[in-house]
Amino acid sequence: MHTKIEKPVLAAGLAVALAVSATACGGHGQGGGPAGKSGAGPASRLSSSRGLGNIVVGGRAVTGSEPSGIAKVPYRRTYTDGALYAPVTGYRSMAFYRTGLEAVYDDVLSAGLKSGGPSGDVVTTIRPGVQKAAFDALGDREGAAVALDTRTGKLLALVSTPSYDPGTFSGNTLRDETAWKTLIRQKPDPLLNRALRLTAAPGATFHVVVAAAALERGLYTGVDDATKSPLTFALPGTADTVTGDDPRCENATIRTALRYSCANVFARMSLDVGRSALRSTAEKLGFNDEKLLTPLRANESAYPTQALSGAQLARTGDGGGGVAATPVEMARITASLADGGRLVTPRLVDRVEKADGRTERPGASGDRSGQAVSRRTAQALRSVLTATAVRGGDDAGSWLTTCVRQADGGTVSIAVYVRRSGGDGAQRAEQVAGRIAGALS
Repeated sequence: MHTKIEKPVLAAGLAVALAVSATACGGHGQGGGPAGKSGAGPASRLSSSRGLGNIVVGGRAVTGSEPSGIAKVPYRRTYTDGALYAPVTGYRSMAFYRTGLEAVYDDVLSAGLKSGGPSGDVVTTIRPGVQKAAFDALGDREGAAVALDTRTGKLLALVSTPSYDPGTFSGNTLRDETAWKTLIRQKPDPLLNRALRLTAAPGATFHVVVAAAALERGLYTGVDDATKSPLTFALPGTADTVTGDDPRCENATIRTALRYSCANVFARMSLDVGRSALRSTAEKLGFNDEKLLTPLRANESAYPTQALSGAQLARTGDGGGGVAATPVEMARITASLADGGRLVTPRLVDRVEKADGRTERPGASGDRSGQAVSRRTAQALRSVLTATAVRGGDDAGSWLTTCVRQADGGTVSIAVYVRRSGGDGAQRAEQVAGRIAGALS
């Protein structure tokens, strides 16, 4: 078996965007700067009249409500840019219940329906320009994109495509029913929040976890040490081999191996690290955590817990062999390595403005804050993650992760997943990441 690695060619758009918006990965964002201004500022108090409260993005309500004429359900939800923000808002329907932030904060958003007064608002961390850049770049492709502030954990973009407009079925008319039935028959499923709920083999983007585990165990003093990696590595106990697609993958340093997605290096390295240490590092970085809430629940990213043969372990080192990750988890890993090894917990809500005038700033549920890897290991890998994007993928889809440091010192991690179509998944992932990086600058 020969494991195919995507050619690590940095698209011009991404290269330019990274050059403009990033000089080095790391450092803490400053309040008020581009990485920290999503949802910040004075209370919005947008829901000052009767009706449903609103979900707010960038100081503007992306939801509304209008009288339904039905006493039992007096207001129908409306949406602005519904498809753009559906992964954030979810939907609220008179006939088909509710999901997303509409469900999590229903008690706040519908408080006025019980009291007869105003309802409360939910202010998100999303930055409109970053969200739109990722959404437009993904276009009609099946995929997801996440942008995450590495210091605060604020989600600046949470995009899933194909998407849907929740306003088309928020009522209870025949038209709403028709729109709903049409939606649930569509393939691929528009209702799946791929940024949080899609799990796929991360391929070469998992190489950073293997590298972190090797550095933590002291197998290398830094990312510029040469490895002992034959260009074609024979998986133990099998006739299968893993080959790096670039000649520079032979005995490559960690820095070079990450840049050129050298499967041979990390398949071999995973055996040197050992199953227990590799699993431990993966779990410290967020794998096998079923409690990640943003507060929207993310699917668990998995690293195998059962005993593995040498060949199976080597395959996990290349992001296969049962390893599965969500886009938000891959953004979280990059963010953690960019912030000195501290585990970052993504969060989607900046504050909740209640109808009684109180403002709450909820912490992320299921927070596993703490040191995932040493600062020394994170610092070594941080220098790589800015200099190049880490790419991976298989026949199903293409991954890209990177991080950028902004002019104000804030750092943002980016993760993109694009389902393969016509062999250009890697190119589209590059374009999406480039557009996000450009919008962050």
